[in-house]
Amino acid sequence: MQFSALQIATLINGRIEGNPDAKVSHVAKIEDAGEGALSFIANPKYEEHLYKSNASIIIINDTLEITGEVKPTMIRVKDAYSGFALLLEKYNDIISGTGKKGIEQPSYISPTAKVGKDVYIGAFTYIGDNVTIGDSVQVYPGCYIGDNVVINDHTKIFAGVKIYDDCKLGTRVVIHSGTVVGGDGFGFAPQNDGSYKKVPQIGNVIIEDDVEIGANTTIDRATMGSTYIRKGVKLDNLIQIAHNVDIGEHTAIAAQSGVSGSTKVGKGCVIGGQVGMVGHIQIADGTKIGAQSGLSKSVTTPNTSINGAPAFDYKSSLKSHAIFRNLPELQQRLLKLEDTVQELTSLLLNQNMEVKK
Repeated sequence: MQFSALQIATLINGRIEGNPDAKVSHVAKIEDAGEGALSFIANPKYEEHLYKSNASIIIINDTLEITGEVKPTMIRVKDAYSGFALLLEKYNDIISGTGKKGIEQPSYISPTAKVGKDVYIGAFTYIGDNVTIGDSVQVYPGCYIGDNVVINDHTKIFAGVKIYDDCKLGTRVVIHSGTVVGGDGFGFAPQNDGSYKKVPQIGNVIIEDDVEIGANTTIDRATMGSTYIRKGVKLDNLIQIAHNVDIGEHTAIAAQSGVSGSTKVGKGCVIGGQVGMVGHIQIADGTKIGAQSGLSKSVTTPNTSINGAPAFDYKSSLKSHAIFRNLPELQQRLLKLEDTVQELTSLLLNQNMEVKK
């Protein structure tokens, strides 16, 4: 399937410089793009590739100043990265069979379940009692949908996802393979004999609109009430969200991070990989947390950047790490300084003794 520069520019509201009839049939990185390929440049450090690229069409930022001859047709947009992402989304819809519809067999759908229009349900899927599935929902093979689950329109659930009873999913949610939504929270009461008694987890998980959750992520149901994943949140692969956590709107969390029970993360936060948070703390809106940081207390000031374990101000943490790397050298300098001070002290003592004589 081919697309012209004019068609692409119309879709992403771009301005063409070059041949509007130039055509592309696939996408490629700017370093590898050849004839018939569509690519983009969003970072100025890749500008050099623009002048030697054999791509047919390249999407660039409005602000990029051309300083040499360019062979490909260019499409200028406000944000090349976002424009290219939109095109990739459309392209992925075409090649991944987004238009799948129908119910494959074998699969089980409870007689009390309500299934909307234009739905796809893959083979070996189980859908429990009183489930509600909206229009144009896609449930890929091997999924488990527990009783009383609600899945709203245009949501996509990839193969092998498990959604426990009573959980609710919004519109346009995407959940990747192997993820578990609504498993029991980690609630055990210590007993006098040293054993643990399980605390029943009777809440649920609520995932709002436009959330995307990566593969093999786990989101625990609340002990009571709900665990919330708010609108527009993006969760990477291999993340643990504990019971009664609340992740604020449009927050992004990278892989292997863990959020302990009842912690509330604000809106628009950016959390790096392998970050750990203790329970019952609050993270202010707009907080940025560096990879492998550990948070043991709340962050109360919005739009701050923190790093380290325990985490503190980002710039200060970088200075501290730089000092830490130089500790062996600093130790040697300190030892030499101590020797010098000792020599000077001895010299002064000797001089004072001679004066007294």
